[in-house]
Amino acid sequence: MTVEARTMLLKADRPIPRIAVPRRSLRAFVKVLPNPKATPFTFGYLVLLLGTTLLLKFADPELTARLLRLSSTDAHNLWRRPLTSLLTSAIWLSDEGWLAYVVIFAIAVAPLERRYGVRRTATVFFSGHVLATLVTELPVMALISAHVLPNSAGHWLDIGVSYGFFTTAGALVFLLRGRARLVALAVTEAFIAVIWLTDDPASLDSVVTLLGHAVAAHFGLLFWGPRLRGRAAGRARIPAGRQAPESVV
Repeated sequence: MTVEARTMLLKADRPIPRIAVPRRSLRAFVKVLPNPKATPFTFGYLVLLLGTTLLLKFADPELTARLLRLSSTDAHNLWRRPLTSLLTSAIWLSDEGWLAYVVIFAIAVAPLERRYGVRRTATVFFSGHVLATLVTELPVMALISAHVLPNSAGHWLDIGVSYGFFTTAGALVFLLRGRARLVALAVTEAFIAVIWLTDDPASLDSVVTLLGHAVAAHFGLLFWGPRLRGRAAGRARIPAGRQAPESVV
């Protein structure tokens, strides 16, 4: 047996070295993901969205079409069913990209919940959803009533969670400091513009959605951001051994 062959056999007998995965990196990745213990609102909301997404995919098309019409916050349906549409429009996704929303919620909603809890996160999220919907659809109602826009402008499918997401994202942008805040603000504004440009920019529903995203993001930035930071600063100033009074936020 030659020396080269003996060397190859010896190497073949050696165990294959394992690829070590750093435990810290794995733990950090797991912590970022929404989970029922640390972020119950974010996790529960994603489970709800998964359920409605599966319903749209496998249920009877006539049933799902009726459910979406009842939940839509277009001007016509919002006028006829204001509470139903406002409460249910944010439980549907306009496409099947549920996994993309897991990433989106992990970036914006879960961090806010870890810092400020379930109640305040839900308040920020749904207040932005309601405000942006009303700010954009009430003028459409008025223009239809004034016969400036045709009645067909009040009939389009308006569902989704983007208004709530952009509100929480805006609040998080304010909570950053220095250059990080400027970069995050630029990314948020660019994201809003990309969503608009990749749709049909000239259509009324795209313009309404663009304005809704902008209102939601800046509502979170200018209204909720200062209040959440002020609450955190107030808690930090409370001496040890004393309990902070319950905030109304």
